[in-house]
Amino acid sequence: MERWKGRVALVTGASVGIGAAVARALVQHGMKVVGCARSVDKIEKLAAECQSAGYSGTLIPYKCDLCNEEEILSMFSAIKTLHQGVDVCINNAGLAHNEPLLSGKTEGWRNMIDVNILALAICTREAYQSMKERHVDDGHIININSMGGHRMVPSADEHFYCATKYAVTAMTEGLRQELREAKTHIRATCISPGIVETEFAFRHHNSDPERAAAVYESIKCLKAEDIASAVTYVLSAPAHVQIGDVQMRPVEQVS
Repeated sequence: MERWKGRVALVTGASVGIGAAVARALVQHGMKVVGCARSVDKIEKLAAECQSAGYSGTLIPYKCDLCNEEEILSMFSAIKTLHQGVDVCINNAGLAHNEPLLSGKTEGWRNMIDVNILALAICTREAYQSMKERHVDDGHIININSMGGHRMVPSADEHFYCATKYAVTAMTEGLRQELREAKTHIRATCISPGIVETEFAFRHHNSDPERAAAVYESIKCLKAEDIASAVTYVLSAPAHVQIGDVQMRPVEQVS
């Protein structure tokens, strides 16, 4: 991670869970991390914790609604003005709603598309353009995906969510191909965790907290820090090594 010291990373959905763990790990390794979320209170608290811990990097909170393209573009403009641009983009933000294919509400489907697919695509495009205009040829774009992007979960509540994550799998490979065609050494990686113990299930099953708790009680789950370790592993790979997809799940997870 030595070569990333002092360089700029954007982490979306950085207020809790995997995003917060990734932001902390990158700051610990000396990076300037712009952590964005719709609410920055928790990111501000995390930034203070990182500073108190004496980490060599810095965490810069940025309020951004990823459903609004103008806010995303404004964020990238601010990063350009204040920090020159993005060298590493961690597309972590994602959400799920209980909206089955046969009876789900369009509003829930659209929200999943906006955050899980469109925001990721916009951030990827803007991060690449930031790298290109500064002649950064060793940047990295990492999409935090899901095992749900590789196999369909046998639960109607998850089917549309899985569809958005299949899109992330396809977009990551498409991105790798486009980067190769552009003759750049910027890398693209997809990290696909299984069950991770975060606030995700409680947000997903917000009307049934017992069901959410049961998700994490059934097996020994991955921790957010496990995913952060995967991110630093990917970033630490030699510049000529392309790690395309990291699939990781708890040992006890069935599928």
